[in-house]
Amino acid sequence: MVQYSIDAEVWILAVTFAVLFRFDFVSERVNWLSVGILAVLAIVLQAGIGWVLALYRGRHQHGAFDEAQTLMFTVVTVASVLFAVNLFFLNAPGLPRSTALVALPVAFVLMGGSRYLRRLLSERRVRPLDSAEHVLIYGAGQTGAYLIKRMLGDPASRYRPVGLIDDDPDKRNLRLSNVPVQGTGAELEALAQKTGATALVLCVARADAEFIRRISDAADKAGLRLMVMPLLSEILEDGMRLADLREVAIEDLIGRRPVNTEFESIATFVTGRRVLVTGAGGSIGSELCRQLVKFSPAEIIMLDRDETGLQGAQISISGHGLLDSREVVLADIRDAATVMDLFLARMPEVVFHAAALKHLPMLEQYPSEAWQTNVLGTINVLEAARAAGVETFVNISTDKAANPTSILGFSKRLGERITAWFAQETGMSYLSVRFGNVIGSRGSMLPTFTAQIDSGGPVTLTHPDVTRYFMTIPEACELVVQAGAIGRPGEVLILDMGHPVRILDIAERMIARSGRKIDIVVTGLRPGEKLHEELVGAGEHDDRPIHPMISHTGVPPLAPAALGGQGWDEAVVQIATETDGVATEAVQHE
Repeated sequence: MVQYSIDAEVWILAVTFAVLFRFDFVSERVNWLSVGILAVLAIVLQAGIGWVLALYRGRHQHGAFDEAQTLMFTVVTVASVLFAVNLFFLNAPGLPRSTALVALPVAFVLMGGSRYLRRLLSERRVRPLDSAEHVLIYGAGQTGAYLIKRMLGDPASRYRPVGLIDDDPDKRNLRLSNVPVQGTGAELEALAQKTGATALVLCVARADAEFIRRISDAADKAGLRLMVMPLLSEILEDGMRLADLREVAIEDLIGRRPVNTEFESIATFVTGRRVLVTGAGGSIGSELCRQLVKFSPAEIIMLDRDETGLQGAQISISGHGLLDSREVVLADIRDAATVMDLFLARMPEVVFHAAALKHLPMLEQYPSEAWQTNVLGTINVLEAARAAGVETFVNISTDKAANPTSILGFSKRLGERITAWFAQETGMSYLSVRFGNVIGSRGSMLPTFTAQIDSGGPVTLTHPDVTRYFMTIPEACELVVQAGAIGRPGEVLILDMGHPVRILDIAERMIARSGRKIDIVVTGLRPGEKLHEELVGAGEHDDRPIHPMISHTGVPPLAPAALGGQGWDEAVVQIATETDGVATEAVQHE
């Protein structure tokens, strides 16, 4: 009612101004009765049309662009009716026919101005307190604009934006919610002193690890605390909250790789299908399950021999860990009969094979365990998949399968070749996905370094120049699911892991962030360990015909009977390292 009363008064002013303007502000020449009738008609029409369009029923935020559109339509409609009435029914002396045309822009400007003023006063009341931490926002895009609005629209916000930073020269004069772009990243140190900011919020949703490292170093030099947003997948799933802002972690500095997921292609092979994941209690397997359920499979079957891991996966997916439903299966892939019975009973249509032993030095000590799990276990799962008519089989491999030098690498290379043979035999989409280290998995480098730092050191390092590829678990699994959608029978799909990272740099960063004096001890490379890992092996291709972050190559198919089933010997190792005929028919076709 308050806003409508203002709009009604505006019409009186606008019509009066339009008439006086036409008569050079000589009031004696005005037919005030006709002016009054026209003003009353405008007030009634504004009420009716405004009610129909919900202009006065809380449809829009005050001063928003959508409200301006609705207001414009309302004012134009009212003015059009006034013009018609003035022209055909109220064509009296002292009332110019141009009254409605002149009144229209006047009315719109005054009504829009009243709304903008109301919004301005409202926003001033909810601004964060002066005691809030002054922050710079790196990134003047849509995400940055949204984040600034959230900060300025919350009186309890802990952050107050004092400037924007963007490297795009076209944005140097841009203002978002009246917060100006102060300069580029190269000027960060000077801008921090100029604005008095104590923190920098990296507001680039698709920032990769290399970019974050560069900004982190610049922020450290400028004395700014760097904060980052969640992964894009998390933002899309849960929305963005100010509480989600967090200080940059070592995982962000080495493992973030933005992923462009083609949801339609994934939906075609997962939605409405029975999907089974082996190793579902592990880091990769459980995250695969969490991502797969988003595509509404008919059934998700989580298989593992670790009951505690299965419980954790069930809690994260179903919200409980009762372990009393058909979605969790306790079984060992080494047990061929059990695996076969399970597949024939549940008849999965899509399989992600993530179960494996993965610790290189442990498998160097106990090679027979790698043989039984990574080789024979994979054969057991593939045999059961063939018997059950599985249409898509995705074998999770590792970068150590490229030009292997370790038992782990040999075993995973054999898994790739055997999977290619089953693809040849079945004609189905049986393929492998190869990638490097994932961050945060159980027993991986980062938790080990953290534990060593917490205990006072030293941090142990195999070699000062050793490098590895890294990716976060969610982003790696997202690409694995994508690869399953686009892979062709017998292929090995290699995930783009970005640039390799020197492990010594990571150790030094983690120690610096801890604020403690910790020694680094170099222990030497372990048997079978490489100084630099490879993703593409000798004779393999790096073709990317479909997805920019997924390479397609092939390995020579290998029949399980060719292994002899006796375990590791020189002949088996030789088979694992063969590269002859590596280009499969699918790759040659490309």
